Amino acid sequence: MAELLHPKAVHNLPMFITAPGGTDVLMVATAAFLMIAVVAFGVLYFRLHSLPEHIAHKSHKVQMEIVSVLCLIALFTHMHIFWIAGLVLAFVDIPDFGTPLKRIAGSVERIAGAGPFDPTAEIPPQAIHGAEGEPPAEAREARQGAITGALPTKAAVTAAAKKERSHA
Repeated sequence: MAELLHPKAVHNLPMFITAPGGTDVLMVATAAFLMIAVVAFGVLYFRLHSLPEHIAHKSHKVQMEIVSVLCLIALFTHMHIFWIAGLVLAFVDIPDFGTPLKRIAGSVERIAGAGPFDPTAEIPPQAIHGAEGEPPAEAREARQGAITGALPTKAAVTAAAKKERSHA
């Protein structure tokens, strides 16, 4: 390299000055560092934007979908109030009223022996008053047993026990 230098140049050149036609190691290292730093910053940025969503997902919150939408809106609009609202919703525990009510309704339907409620279905008059306008046989037997104080039949007890086991 000494023969390629100009006679008036300093003989102790710094390491980042390369010979003509050589690879500039400092530029390659800086470019690699810059690319890694940009990717790492992007990953950190997206991870920070999805932080409320991860918090709501880990704790199985009811409002997880709302938090996810707020995070996406904050990401695309760059309005930080949506991200803050999503973060607050991720930490707040909103009680779940729907699931217990659905379970109660399903249990009542099973106890009644009916299927899911259909508001368009018509109730046949035979189900209410029997074929001749009188109560069905089961209702008459239950009423007769209540009046006379008779014990229920073994078949009725077995059916009730089966229904109870399937309910539990």
